[in-house]
Amino acid sequence: MSSVIKVDIPEKSYDITIAPGSLDQLGEQMASLKLGKKVLLVSNPMIFKHYGPKAIASLENAGFQVVSYNLPPGERYKTLNSIQKLYDIALENRLERSSTMVALGGGVIGDMTGFAAATWLRGINVVQVPTSLLAMVDSAIGGKTGVNHPHGKNLIGAFHQPSLVLIDPEVLKTLPAREFRAGMAEVIKYGIIWDTELFTQLTASKHLDQLRYVKSDLINIILTHSCQAKADVVSKDEKESGLRAILNYGHTIGHAVESLTEYRLLKHGEAVGIGMVTAGEIAVKLGLWSQADAECQNALIKKAGLPTQIPAGLDIKAIIDALQLDKKVKSGKVRFVLPTQIGAVKVTDEVPTEIIREVLLGNR
Repeated sequence: MSSVIKVDIPEKSYDITIAPGSLDQLGEQMASLKLGKKVLLVSNPMIFKHYGPKAIASLENAGFQVVSYNLPPGERYKTLNSIQKLYDIALENRLERSSTMVALGGGVIGDMTGFAAATWLRGINVVQVPTSLLAMVDSAIGGKTGVNHPHGKNLIGAFHQPSLVLIDPEVLKTLPAREFRAGMAEVIKYGIIWDTELFTQLTASKHLDQLRYVKSDLINIILTHSCQAKADVVSKDEKESGLRAILNYGHTIGHAVESLTEYRLLKHGEAVGIGMVTAGEIAVKLGLWSQADAECQNALIKKAGLPTQIPAGLDIKAIIDALQLDKKVKSGKVRFVLPTQIGAVKVTDEVPTEIIREVLLGNR
């Protein structure tokens, strides 16, 4: 079952194509967009081993000249040093303004490739071919690109919309179970902030922690509903001047925890799961959300096999201090996305530090 979702942005609209086996059509889809002939395909060694040859064959069959480069896997390599390597390859192969970088991988590869494309020759084409659930439903869509600073996640970056997002659900079959679970955090997020039907479907499923236990029709619902939610929000607010901030639900404390554990202890989605639990509890304490809804959310997070507690030994004061480095801080105030009901949230900077501390202490 295939579907096409339009991300309707005035200056650059593009399609999200979701179709089993679509990796074989990558070259054909890109050729229809009248992109330049030179392509730099960026991946990591494991992903490239599985899908690199197929992607390159499809591109070359469509007349593209392809070079490839593999970056090391993992959030801790999401740095300016990695971007420098992509610049070197781009220079060596004379990539032009009509050329395209193709990101074949998860969120880290997508973010770095997108940032390199945004900044090489002041901006060249990028095509996102996500291979993880998290990248498929979230990071590959919307044009947020960037790398981490040692003191904060994604502090260096640019908005740079892709020319195409190509999602082949078949590639999820080689995704490690832990990565699948991490992706489910972002799916649950959409159910909380935007899509009550998606939340209901997730609640009705017996298993959410491994692909093999999730029915194919639910995978289709997960992908289409999540991508549609992201497309809806991004189309209304491309550069996070208002509505798009709701997509950061669970990310405020999640990013702080990731940064303080040096991106080594937790996957991004695992940190978001912890962040959603804490944000939900803050909302309950502020009287914005019911305890019953919070428990429904937390049950879903647990069903997806995600952690719900702050890692042992992490200093609560350090977390609160790290929140001040969050990109969403405005006039020194930390902005939180807090749920008001299933399918709706509000953004507020009126969260007392004492409430944050109390919730963090209670969640370790």
